[in-house]
Amino acid sequence: MRTTTAVIGAGHAGLAMSRRLTERSIDHVVLERGEVASSWRTERWPSLRLLTPNWQTRLPGYAYHGDDPDGFMAAGDVADLIGCYAGHIDAPVRTNTTVRSVQSAGDGYRVVTDQGTWTAATIVLATGACNLPSVPACAASVPATVTSLTPFDYRGPEALPEGEVLVVGASATGVQLADEIRRSGRPVTLSVSEHVRLPRMYRGRDIYWWMEAAGVLDERYDTVDDVVRARHVPSPQLVGTPDRRTLDLNALTASGVRLVGRLGRFADGTAQFAGSLRNVCTLADLKMNRLLKLLDEWACDAGIDDDLEPPHPFEPTCVDAKPTLELDLSKGAIRTIIWATGYRPDFSWLGIPVLDRKGSIRHDGGVVTDAAGLYVLGMPFLRRRGSTFIHGASADTHDLAEHLHAHLGSR
Repeated sequence: MRTTTAVIGAGHAGLAMSRRLTERSIDHVVLERGEVASSWRTERWPSLRLLTPNWQTRLPGYAYHGDDPDGFMAAGDVADLIGCYAGHIDAPVRTNTTVRSVQSAGDGYRVVTDQGTWTAATIVLATGACNLPSVPACAASVPATVTSLTPFDYRGPEALPEGEVLVVGASATGVQLADEIRRSGRPVTLSVSEHVRLPRMYRGRDIYWWMEAAGVLDERYDTVDDVVRARHVPSPQLVGTPDRRTLDLNALTASGVRLVGRLGRFADGTAQFAGSLRNVCTLADLKMNRLLKLLDEWACDAGIDDDLEPPHPFEPTCVDAKPTLELDLSKGAIRTIIWATGYRPDFSWLGIPVLDRKGSIRHDGGVVTDAAGLYVLGMPFLRRRGSTFIHGASADTHDLAEHLHAHLGSR
């Protein structure tokens, strides 16, 4: 089977690329291992909601049209929206088609699937950045009496073993799970390392309204000093709830969550934590206040300062003067550890030498640098700071489709 472009992955990014290719009359196929938006249906915990408000959920030629623009979609609703989008754009999706390998073949590529082999002049890898949980090596030393889970395994507090829970990681996933488990009545300890603190609401507007309006999300990858660092910034401590509440470390400690520093290792059944918790939190507070000051300055320059609520400060993160440095897991109080330590892509099937030593694709704004006609989508800060979010695929696919079209024209 032949096609000009094979798009691998029928999530929001792959489908947005399909729309862009159709706009340019480029024949293509979208290969999906399961159903459309499969990861939203099978790899997310039931209570998960988007961090971005519904009004910001838009794709090329399509936008949220429900009656709750300021709400936050649940995982199932996101899957339904993406499924509707696939039908809306009449995307040529081949579902239940697992890609086994991608290899160079002459001046194009060979894509081997469990449903046959495709040859294509160009390839778009749209399988996303969150295929596998990223779990530190020290997890191998967890005592046998403690259950280890990742967010892929988590289905709710009621499914956990009885006893206390240690959540490792205090970015978006970690704070959401710590909050949910604590609200169920369980004792929770949260291990905190580098994180991004943000308020849900600021001066009467959602924080993402500010970041979009002020152009923060449009900052390009080729204008930042250290794009590698920018691509590894943790997801912000935010949660999407009907009351649009701020979920930071202060809110968690107020609900009874115990904070400890970064998990270092396990020694003889004892978890050992870094003593730098206060410094880590101070740095996060500093960065948040710096961003809010920038947003205040933008509001003044835009002439809308008087239309907004007055600026207001946020309390510094409250940390014990002497945080806990060790927890003896052999005593049996902590029965579960949840590794909210991030995710990573899975390109184990990609037979082209374009990966760095950490398994990430070497690319320049989505254009794979060592393989002409190969593109990647759905990565953090791919081309803009907003690439991480669903709506970010719109601008990214516009740019990459232009590059792909030019590449085909030069062949």
